[in-house]
Amino acid sequence: MRMTNAHSSSRQRLNLTLPGDLVEEAKALGLNLSRACESGLEAAVAAERARRWQAENRPFFDGYNAKVEADGLPLAKYRQF
Repeated sequence: MRMTNAHSSSRQRLNLTLPGDLVEEAKALGLNLSRACESGLEAAVAAERARRWQAENRPFFDGYNAKVEADGLPLAKYRQF
């Protein structure tokens, strides 16, 4: 999952500390360490955004689920199955 071009157009140099054996194995496999780290960071950012969105919207979902439990599904009488 790639971020928009606004995020990827300005790149920053960073110093990272990674396990040496992992770096050596990645190099032996011909992996681009910068791209691999970028992919992992993108996945971590997306997962954290999703977790926060769910936490922020939990009251709505809990309320909706309680309403459905009490009153049934909206438009249930129109279901064909």
